[in-house]
Amino acid sequence: MSQHFTVIAEFAAPKVNFDAFLDICRFDSERSLADEEGCLAFDVLTQEDAPDIIVLHEVYTSRAAFDIHLKTPHFETFATALRDLGIEERNVRFFTRRHP
Repeated sequence: MSQHFTVIAEFAAPKVNFDAFLDICRFDSERSLADEEGCLAFDVLTQEDAPDIIVLHEVYTSRAAFDIHLKTPHFETFATALRDLGIEERNVRFFTRRHP
């Protein structure tokens, strides 16, 4: 049984910076999927009843693969954008897949 490592990260983006933050999330997703062997999925989601919320659903082969992600140039671009755009990190949760 594979024990993939999953990250669910929730952010609140001010309306004025929402589109810019959504673009940087897409960039991080695209680069992660293209450049990181350990990144299996990276979805950028918006919440239907809260239009300022963006959720990232990321799946990696392992915690080590996620740790590699945190050292990539595209993640650094993402982290810089968080600060520059005034994005609020609301909740980041980590999961280990147990089934199937």
